Amino acid sequence: QVQLVESGGGLVQAGGSLSLSCAASGRIFSPNTMGWYRQAPGKQRELVAVASNGGDTNYADSVKGRFTISRDSASVYLQMNSLKPEDTAVYYCAFQWRGISSWGRGTQVTVSS
Repeated sequence: QVQLVESGGGLVQAGGSLSLSCAASGRIFSPNTMGWYRQAPGKQRELVAVASNGGDTNYADSVKGRFTISRDSASVYLQMNSLKPEDTAVYYCAFQWRGISSWGRGTQVTVSS
């Protein structure tokens, strides 16, 4: 089992930047994917950005050009620029291996207009 601990997030004005970090520990098998999902009030959890340990990345259309994901073997990061009020959500770190997902507790990101 993989444990995930997130840090970062907070409150920022529209147009500002925030960064998120997530550290994984435990039984980390390869190949794997790490990334970020978010859930806004009243909405379903959605993919933000994910990165495989082979170098592939995938972004939601709504964040392309504004967010950048990066990772190493056991950590994943999300640099968020040009933030918009609609980016407000709880952001969850995820680790995925052979269809098995582990989740962090989530960190709140709030963007004020």
